[in-house]
Amino acid sequence: MILLKDRLKQLLIDNKLLTQEQIDRALEIQKLKGGRLSDILVQEKIIEESQLISVLSQGLGLPLIDLKRFKIDTEVVKIIPSNIARHYQIVPVSKMGDTITLAMADPLNIFAIDHVKNLTGYKINPIISSSQDIAQALILSYPDSGKDQIEGLMKEMTVSSIELVKEEKDALPSDSELSRISHEAPVVKVANAIFEEAVKKKASDILIEPLEKKIRVRLRIDGVLQESPAPPKNMHAPIISRIKVMSEMNIAEHRLPQDGRFKASISGRNIDFRVSILPSNLGEKAAIRILDKSVNILDIEKLGFSQAIVERLKKIAVLPHGMILVCGPTGSGKTTTLYSVLKLVDSPEKNLVTVEDPVEFQLEGVNQVTARPEIGLSFAAALRSILRQDPNVIMIGEIRDYDTVDIAIKSALTGHLVLSTLHTTTASGATVRLINMGVEPYLINSSLIAVMAQRLVRKVCQHCAEKYLLSDDIARNLKLSEAHQKIQFLKPKGCPRCLNTGYSGRIGIAEILILTSPIRELILSRSQEHVIKSQARKEGMRTLREEGLAAAIAGQTTIEEVLRVTAPDE
Repeated sequence: MILLKDRLKQLLIDNKLLTQEQIDRALEIQKLKGGRLSDILVQEKIIEESQLISVLSQGLGLPLIDLKRFKIDTEVVKIIPSNIARHYQIVPVSKMGDTITLAMADPLNIFAIDHVKNLTGYKINPIISSSQDIAQALILSYPDSGKDQIEGLMKEMTVSSIELVKEEKDALPSDSELSRISHEAPVVKVANAIFEEAVKKKASDILIEPLEKKIRVRLRIDGVLQESPAPPKNMHAPIISRIKVMSEMNIAEHRLPQDGRFKASISGRNIDFRVSILPSNLGEKAAIRILDKSVNILDIEKLGFSQAIVERLKKIAVLPHGMILVCGPTGSGKTTTLYSVLKLVDSPEKNLVTVEDPVEFQLEGVNQVTARPEIGLSFAAALRSILRQDPNVIMIGEIRDYDTVDIAIKSALTGHLVLSTLHTTTASGATVRLINMGVEPYLINSSLIAVMAQRLVRKVCQHCAEKYLLSDDIARNLKLSEAHQKIQFLKPKGCPRCLNTGYSGRIGIAEILILTSPIRELILSRSQEHVIKSQARKEGMRTLREEGLAAAIAGQTTIEEVLRVTAPDE
């Protein structure tokens, strides 16, 4: 075992991930507390677990496995008793002939390998997985032993709900029982584990959905939903109740949608969670938006847009009055862009006011109002009051109806800079949308400065991306120049650093339509979207598809990702 520990130390030093001093510190902690060296290195935040298992994989020549994407055969699981699997943190994933493939958090543990080999009579083929993935796989693979994972109390907690569910699908524990259960350690621990995993993986949303025979937990990571290991079905109602308690919702209401929010400290960071509960025919579904201020840098220069887009945006943001619209689908980063513009124009000489539903980030020095339509404080009503507060810059969370756009345009005409979002897919489509909402073309021309449409594309992981040449047919379809057709593009592969997705992080791509005199004439004549777009391209506007392809050419993203988020006519 000493030789194996030395092997791990040497691998970490050779890969320049740790210094000898850091390893010595971990060894001192190990002497005091005991435990595995690898666990101590991760727990003390000396090294990230993803880096540790990556270097173990490379150094030992053992493959990595992403257990979240692997369906484990239930017959193979029966070969190893649950107490042995939990003790050694191992999961049997497949059997071929007389050999079991064993996912291990610590592949250097020869005692575990020998014990399982002698116990089962099979040869052992070890592979590596993260300890968190193995812990979650153990819950799913050995559900009868779930109480060992949540302090031995799950079975006691769920007796009443199991009995009720047997006879009636929609039966739930009583409200008082749910209230009690939602404060107990097992439910608190499971809910916290879901939140912690989401934050660790830098997810933007958590979806907890009731299905007929199980709970489905999905995380939106870099804009794409990924399924995550979930607790047993009988924990659904207690978990939803726990979320309601945390969000200060009505725990007794199961028929109507509810909204709330809470703040939690995770890994030393204060994170806001915005919660929406929606009743469905199988139970209540929770959608949780994660607002982590530490990963949202409100700086136009750091949003990932091309330098040309940044310069155009800066130029129009400093204008004294008029209206700037940011367009795109839900989750495309519109609000973050508006906040970045606010931060750019903020100064002690200016009075900045926003009206949002809800306020997502608190900005120092900015007066932020939360719209509450249920008590009569709609966007339009809030704007009327804001205009009496002598603002210089007004940000409107979203233009949804004619009343709001009417006041926004009047504000822009009377010397205010107005920033807002609109749900259209392209910049040129925004002007047509405003006309369809009932705004006269001459008012659009008098108030609107520019429209920006944007998307978020995933950045390809630079640690595992592979190079390749596009086929001639694809290059021609994408209308790439001959010089660009010879460029080696990147494609995703997957590694521990990117959670085996091939992507890590996102950047923005955008198109900006500036209302020049020719564009204003087209709007005045109520021209169609494609006509306005054609004129804008003649004046130098690059479309979303073109901006995305430029990012792919620069090696920031992949052709597949650009095609996923943009349409051919964008």
